[in-house]
Amino acid sequence: MIKFIFYKIFKWKIIGFKKLNKKCILIAGPHTHWVDFFLGLAIRNIINEDIKFIGKKELFFFPLNLIMNYLGGIPVNRNSNTNTVDQISNIFIRRKKFKLAISPEGTRKKVHKWKTGFYYIAKKSKVPVICISLNFLDRTVTFSNPYKLTNNKDLDFENLKKNFRGSVGKVKKYS
Repeated sequence: MIKFIFYKIFKWKIIGFKKLNKKCILIAGPHTHWVDFFLGLAIRNIINEDIKFIGKKELFFFPLNLIMNYLGGIPVNRNSNTNTVDQISNIFIRRKKFKLAISPEGTRKKVHKWKTGFYYIAKKSKVPVICISLNFLDRTVTFSNPYKLTNNKDLDFENLKKNFRGSVGKVKKYS
């Protein structure tokens, strides 16, 4: 049913998808509207991959925690002595399989600079980054090949951002 709605009614396409690594970070963007979350859930269902997302632990209270857990949410404590990068990297270390989706913008508004958390999580966890471009202009979801980070953050960001060139989010002015 979701495939029918995604492909036939909304006329979206998925390009470049290959079975994901057992462990990876997926960065999706441009993130400009709350509907991106539900688009992501549909894509995850269609490609049949167990991809998680993070949320502040305050969102994981009963009964909302039942929904958040069911949807693949992982609570993080942003107020603890353990920083978020370490918390998430520890999850990668403990699990045999773990795929995490993050928005590099960190918000739905227009940003001129990406947040760096995903980068440091990937570096510390020694996992590749896969870009997922959500282009509302031509309704394409484009997956990049896995990108192995180097020791040059500026070069890595430049290479990763290339995967989002020309992509327009749901709210065009925030793209």
